[in-house]
Amino acid sequence: MKFKAFFITSLILITSTLVIPSSNAAAKGWRYWGYFQAAPGKSMWTAAMTGPTVNIADGAVEGWSFVFSSDDVPSVAPQVKPSFKVICAGVKPDPDTKRIALVIEFGSKAWAPKGEKVAKTITRCVRTAIESQGIDVLGQIVKIRAASSGLICGLNGFPAKECGVEIPTPAKLVVNK
Repeated sequence: MKFKAFFITSLILITSTLVIPSSNAAAKGWRYWGYFQAAPGKSMWTAAMTGPTVNIADGAVEGWSFVFSSDDVPSVAPQVKPSFKVICAGVKPDPDTKRIALVIEFGSKAWAPKGEKVAKTITRCVRTAIESQGIDVLGQIVKIRAASSGLICGLNGFPAKECGVEIPTPAKLVVNK
């Protein structure tokens, strides 16, 4: 009897995925500043699951990418590899400060707000106070516009006005089957 119940439940689940239309979640998404990190010695981006008010170690790489995502986890990491050695080449260590590599990518024209120009990628080595957090490093290089919630809305005036808006999936990202 248990096998029969399992079989019927499985059949219902399989059939429902074939008959019930998929949700509209993929039809829309959000464009916002995604925050990524690479710990010292790491060469892959990791989506930061906290805001930039966290401590970062000397030798880390901080990444910002203006993304479109249908999820709350940024899906488009910066294309520039998080290489501290490359970005901070020639910047000597100092016991009174820390060095953080910073990458800021302004995203794609495909999801940029209408009429706004996508700026060139910024890569810099930032020497900062030992107690500096990610937001401090970012603020040393670009002007930050944030919502009262702390959400980063704009960097160097991009985007000019919006903050984490929901939009239809850009046509260039729709995969036709």
